[in-house]
Amino acid sequence: MKNKKLSGLKEKRERLVSIINGFDSLIVAFSGGVDSAFLLAVAHKLLKKNVVAISATSPIHPSREIEYSKKFADNLGIKHVLLKSREINHSGFMANKKDRCYICKKLLFEDILKIASDMGITPVAHGANLDDLDDFRPGLSAAEEMGVIAPLIDAGLSKDDIRLLSKDMNLSTWDKPAMACFATRIPYGTPLTQKALSMIEQAENTIIDLGFKTCRVRCHGKVARIEIDPVDFEKILNETNRKTIINKFKETGFSHIALDMEGYVMGSLNNY
Repeated sequence: MKNKKLSGLKEKRERLVSIINGFDSLIVAFSGGVDSAFLLAVAHKLLKKNVVAISATSPIHPSREIEYSKKFADNLGIKHVLLKSREINHSGFMANKKDRCYICKKLLFEDILKIASDMGITPVAHGANLDDLDDFRPGLSAAEEMGVIAPLIDAGLSKDDIRLLSKDMNLSTWDKPAMACFATRIPYGTPLTQKALSMIEQAENTIIDLGFKTCRVRCHGKVARIEIDPVDFEKILNETNRKTIINKFKETGFSHIALDMEGYVMGSLNNY
């Protein structure tokens, strides 16, 4: 079954190879997630030392992901630049309106494009995939406006395609849970604060450290709303885990902790 599925992706894979081979060099905006890791690995395989990865560091990005991206790039021998992004100092971003992601990506790509220019490398690519076109992703507009390319979309690759191809390449990211910045845990219209972002990171680390792969801690003031896979409900509610979560979350600053009975829903706060 695996080989049959892979053979069905032959045309898309060849299209991606053709796109990347059309460049002498490439900069990849690298989050450490499934999509950008796959794009980076393929680009490195084709263009060797002419590929550079750039990752943003900021209170909105999980420290775990930053460390993961560093190890991933280092293992492949890819030049990796850590960029301290500016969105946390932008009043429009911190106001947390519907254009938050657009502002963030605009600032980020401005900085990456400057680095690219200084290095004499073009173009800049990001890891958006075909499925992203069906979601609310204002950051895609920012990328398009600034000339940042999306080779995975151009090749017609979906998230499932990328996972399968990543597994075939023995990439450690192939089954990595989806991840988004911590700003997505706070409802639109509620101003972002560094304290709230820190509370969310500490709370999610507590759950991850207990062995849960997929989780989101949505922050509603001092109320933490936990989203996990419904198959893990029994596990998270066992006495030991329940008490650990209550104690750790309250130490973090939450006064009430709730488990969302619907489970993890990607982008659930887009419905608020």
